[in-house]
Amino acid sequence: MLDYNDEAAVYDSTRGGVPRAEAAAAAVLGLIPPGARSLLDIGCGTGLVTERIAAGRPGLRVSGSDAAPGMARVAEQRIGAVVLADARRLPFRDRAVDAVTAVWLLHLLREEGDVRAVVAQAARVLRPGGVFVTTVEKDASHDVGSDIDEAFAPYLAPTPSDATHRVIEYGAEYGLDVVGSALFRGHGQGRTPMNAISGVRRGYYASRLELPGTAAERLVGILTALPGRDRRRAEPEYRLMAFRRRPGSADAQRPT
Repeated sequence: MLDYNDEAAVYDSTRGGVPRAEAAAAAVLGLIPPGARSLLDIGCGTGLVTERIAAGRPGLRVSGSDAAPGMARVAEQRIGAVVLADARRLPFRDRAVDAVTAVWLLHLLREEGDVRAVVAQAARVLRPGGVFVTTVEKDASHDVGSDIDEAFAPYLAPTPSDATHRVIEYGAEYGLDVVGSALFRGHGQGRTPMNAISGVRRGYYASRLELPGTAAERLVGILTALPGRDRRRAEPEYRLMAFRRRPGSADAQRPT
């Protein structure tokens, strides 16, 4: 897995920058009720998306949390209200906010029980009637039917941690009902064989690919042989799901 403290300095420039962040923020805001007054963005990273959520909804009090100190420091410069926190143990009181967002987070949580714990925490800090918005099937969104995807296919992890059915199941367990969904374009995220090679070597695809032993170098060899080494393939479309906390539902687990 990547060291997100080191990655903070280059994260935005290598992940589609402002255009991708603006597309994500617009899609998120389309799922947030107009009456929401407070929003917590968990796993906010550098705060680029979080900042644009705040800018797109004046009057919405937006804060963020991230587990990586390097990411949290960058985000704090953008939005101010950022706490260093594990998303599985949020340091916020029950029923504290009207909305919780988790953009490009759940797919990274590969340990058994991690995604359930994050969904439980989102439900816990939401007020009844509040909305949780999260990306699902993030890695699968990059499968655009290209020759790069064909090269990746033999190495795909069999069970994504952010599979839609799993997230819906966990949500139901903690009083969260599906109320909407949206798609947005991953601007600047169309892969080339060369940046796919770099991603394999740097561990960008740890949540997507299983590369034991010498598998990474075998995959690099296949990617190196592809035509159009610097030609971008199609951009992905990411999917958001929105859940509403049932009025009267029991409080979910508290942080330990």
